Amino acid sequence: MTVTHRRDTPSTQDDTIGHDTIARKDPKKAAMSGWIGSALEYYDFALYSLAATLLFPTIFFPTENPTVGIIASLATYAVGYVSRPLGAVVLGAYGDRHGRKKVLVFAMLLMGFATFAVGLLPTYGQVGLLAPVLLVILRLIQGFAVAGELGGASAMIVEHSPDARRGFFASFSLQGTQVGSILATAVLIPLAALLPDDQFHSWGWRLPFLLSAVVILAGYIIRRRVQEPPAYLAQSEEPSTKRRFPLADLLRTHPWVLVRCVAMTFTNVIGMATLIFGVSFATQKSYGNGFSSSEFLWVTMAANVAAVVTIPLFGALSDRIGRRTLMVAGGIAGGLLTFVYLWAIEQGSLPLIFVCVVIVQGILFQMWNATFATFFQEQFPMRMRVTGFAVSQNIGLMIASFFPSLFTAIAPPGSQNIPMVIGLTTLGICLVSALATLLSSDTKGKTLEDLEAR
Repeated sequence: MTVTHRRDTPSTQDDTIGHDTIARKDPKKAAMSGWIGSALEYYDFALYSLAATLLFPTIFFPTENPTVGIIASLATYAVGYVSRPLGAVVLGAYGDRHGRKKVLVFAMLLMGFATFAVGLLPTYGQVGLLAPVLLVILRLIQGFAVAGELGGASAMIVEHSPDARRGFFASFSLQGTQVGSILATAVLIPLAALLPDDQFHSWGWRLPFLLSAVVILAGYIIRRRVQEPPAYLAQSEEPSTKRRFPLADLLRTHPWVLVRCVAMTFTNVIGMATLIFGVSFATQKSYGNGFSSSEFLWVTMAANVAAVVTIPLFGALSDRIGRRTLMVAGGIAGGLLTFVYLWAIEQGSLPLIFVCVVIVQGILFQMWNATFATFFQEQFPMRMRVTGFAVSQNIGLMIASFFPSLFTAIAPPGSQNIPMVIGLTTLGICLVSALATLLSSDTKGKTLEDLEAR
């Protein structure tokens, strides 16, 4: 075996092994790139999610009926997920056929542009219906862009990582998404606390969106430096790989794997119930629970800080005991305790809310969240890995994104037993996801070569 090392351009940095020319594996650099890139991109996406619950009902959707305003604003949050399947197909194919790095750079630039533009939008009071129309268009662009982020980042990390530590290294891209949410919340907290309400709603909310200009530059620099995974470079030389369109290949060869992964993604209902509907339930005057926006920015912050700590721990644990065990246990337990979290909001106990959100969102949900990316990547062969992950995750998220609006519809302001209604609905959805997980192939102890041969 002859091994040569070159240190010129990314396309020529390689080892020669047999007849294949491949680059060196570098799991640490891949994990760091995934972590930083996901943090920056999910800063943008999380920022919109927070604004949709705290600000946009009055800025872009003023109405005499508060329920209609809340539903309309949460629906624009969901619109970002509607375009995600299209982004998954287009960006997934691009990542599978032309490289993981290229799709990650493009997705980052597109996301930064859309979020920056939100900060420049006129309000409903200034231009009427044109304001929410423009908001929806930019949210569609956001959804399209983010669809390629996690699939490309986790595929790159998994393919760079040693088989015994795939779960640990891949978990860093998920940890990055939580850091992005922390950054978004950390920017909003001082603005909401220090500015008078009229100034915060007139111009203060724009500042975090305008900061996305930094994301455009930083994301480009970071993503340009990471190298393609060696195994991908070797396979990309095969003419048969270039001829295939990944989505057609996926639907022909792995349709039931796709269906199961879509169903598993519904476990995100836990986050929808706690950090989307839950925030609206706590802060909107029509629900009467009396919490302020700044208080629940801190609640969201606590959940995300806990997740940053627990994600790599569960990622490493999944390498030892397998992914399925953690995904099933975390999903079911998190769904069950969602009722307690919403009940704590109804009781008006902020300390109890902090305890519950850390347990439900910061620990139990992260048992699923820290491991699903690796598990999904392991379900699909390399030639369609980005597409399989992106399409299944984003179809599932598109459906799940309407859960907050559904929750508001089945438990509107003034209705009875809201924690019980939403809690039981969340648990039922989590049970469906757990069944899909148990029906999927266990990947414990298998190498990527073993998985490729299935």
